[in-house]
Amino acid sequence: MCGIIGLIDKKSCSKDILQGMVDSIQHRGPDACGVWIDEASSIGLGHARLSILDLSKNGSQPMFSSSNRFVTVFNGEIYNHGDLRTQINSGNSSFQWNGTSDTETLVAGFEKWGVLQTLEKCVGMFAIAVWDKKRKCLSLARDRFGEKPLYYGYQGQAFLFSSELKALKKHPSFSGEIDREALASFFHYGYVPNPQSIYKGIHKLVPGTIVEISLDGKRNINISEYFNYKKIVQEGQNKPFVGSDKDALSTLDNLLVNAVKSQEISDVPLGAFLSGGIDSSIIVSIMQKHSKRPINTFTIGYDEANYNEAVYAKNIATHLGTKHTEKIVSSTEAIEVIDHLSFIYDEPFADSSQIPTYLVSKLAREHVSVSLSGDGADEIFGGYNRYLWADNIASMPSIIRKPISNCLTMLTPSQWDFLFKYLWRLLPKKLQIKMPGDRAHKLALILRYSSTKDIYLSLTTIWNIKDNLLLKPEEVYQYSDKWNEVSVIKSSKYKMMIIDALTYLSDDILCKVDRAAMSVSLETRAPYLDKNLIEFASTLPMKYKIRDGQSKWILRNLLYNYLPRELVDRPKMGFGVPIDSWLRGPLRPWAESLLNESKIRADGYINYDVVKQKFDEHLSGKRNWQYMLWSVLIFQSWLNKE
Repeated sequence: MCGIIGLIDKKSCSKDILQGMVDSIQHRGPDACGVWIDEASSIGLGHARLSILDLSKNGSQPMFSSSNRFVTVFNGEIYNHGDLRTQINSGNSSFQWNGTSDTETLVAGFEKWGVLQTLEKCVGMFAIAVWDKKRKCLSLARDRFGEKPLYYGYQGQAFLFSSELKALKKHPSFSGEIDREALASFFHYGYVPNPQSIYKGIHKLVPGTIVEISLDGKRNINISEYFNYKKIVQEGQNKPFVGSDKDALSTLDNLLVNAVKSQEISDVPLGAFLSGGIDSSIIVSIMQKHSKRPINTFTIGYDEANYNEAVYAKNIATHLGTKHTEKIVSSTEAIEVIDHLSFIYDEPFADSSQIPTYLVSKLAREHVSVSLSGDGADEIFGGYNRYLWADNIASMPSIIRKPISNCLTMLTPSQWDFLFKYLWRLLPKKLQIKMPGDRAHKLALILRYSSTKDIYLSLTTIWNIKDNLLLKPEEVYQYSDKWNEVSVIKSSKYKMMIIDALTYLSDDILCKVDRAAMSVSLETRAPYLDKNLIEFASTLPMKYKIRDGQSKWILRNLLYNYLPRELVDRPKMGFGVPIDSWLRGPLRPWAESLLNESKIRADGYINYDVVKQKFDEHLSGKRNWQYMLWSVLIFQSWLNKE
């Protein structure tokens, strides 16, 4: 795992500038760094290395191919690089390898097959820059779902790219102008979606694509696609899996075992996050079953019972016999992280689970350099509640939906919470949910919509245009219609899952984990995003994902082969933090300082009166506006540090 940077510019292609850019992301690669310049072409590449495979200098970057035609900097891991080496050696037994790194495998692949064909063969996570001396062409590529980040764009006459925005800020031509359309997207989703970034002229490389920049003086940027998840799902549904439940479970088990084993390649200590939920429990179960010694597992919990899943993780770790490390975090410790979020994420990012993600990454890094996670399972195997209920709610007659919606809002969220507190033990497990008041009001909102599309959009939106949060309404704040982009898919459930995989997974979940983990020099890996596993999951009829009112049916039943049901059958809690109560308590002074009326009005980005109303209603307990307020506070905190 590493950080990469580069530029094409006659004026600024110097070792000092490149080194300054590399130094700014040294947390991504603290073990070594390197820069390379081609003065004739005014191109420079830089690399900060976190040594995982081949710890010797033979794995150092930038790295050249055997003919010297290709030079590359690479962030990530290619899990099947051993198989690729076998293919490269085929018919060329005289090929001499210098080391055992996957970077060397890549540059050899570029020589043999070219960039596109090599990437199509790769199973892994990556952000890659390749300079082709013969074609005078720079290629930038990103993995299929965006596990590894890559930003690029022109600033003045300079073309720049980097793993993180903070490196681009070190370039003398960086302007730092906020893109108001990207800002609107942030408040809409809680993150800035690809291909936007918060800065004008700088883009996120779309996962599964390659960008080519040729030195022809025309600033031509050619973007091509080597992976299309929508097509994969469509092809899978056209040729669906036709075996029995037993066959499906067996196939999935084999694929997951292979994915986990391939992602355990490492020359440094390795472990896994264990939340106690289905997804991470399967990964840990497989790792421990095929290990001769206890594997390292990590979890954090809170001193607030409603948000603490650590006890479930500990029970599972005890049953499996892992070497488990647990840390119970106080609200004070968690809140201390908030001041570092702007540096870690570079741009506004409002998923509050970024806090526990950072804390568990920091805990893991004290013991290992690599940690496997359960990320991706919800989007691929149907884990979110919206997949369960959206269609059912949309099919309800309006005459039923509206009265129920009105009844649900007769009590405030805090009143619902108080009621559930006394009814908790009398309720079935499915209704023993966290934050019942917030969920009751959310249900009331979606009951007002009559289509699955509108329900889905309401559930994945924080601020709407009609909320009038943003100033300068003359600017164009248009959001692409993701629903129509998947119109070829018949199942509305699959539509939601595809959109989530291409947006929420890439720009929220994977971004959250990468930045949090890499800020403490920890590499994370996601076996559920294995290419072969994704292709199989795409062939599964919906009954294997959602059945009898249960999400992730096939994963749940696979887990029963590894763990007793009583250890895992409980309501999904998620990896959240009690932002709602913190804003009324220990975070209130911080929030009030950021919601300074004169500063907000002077900045000219958001409508102070709208925010003030939400904040007052939240403080009173009348409503729970934690998500809306958190996005505003995160933006203000980020803006203050710009």
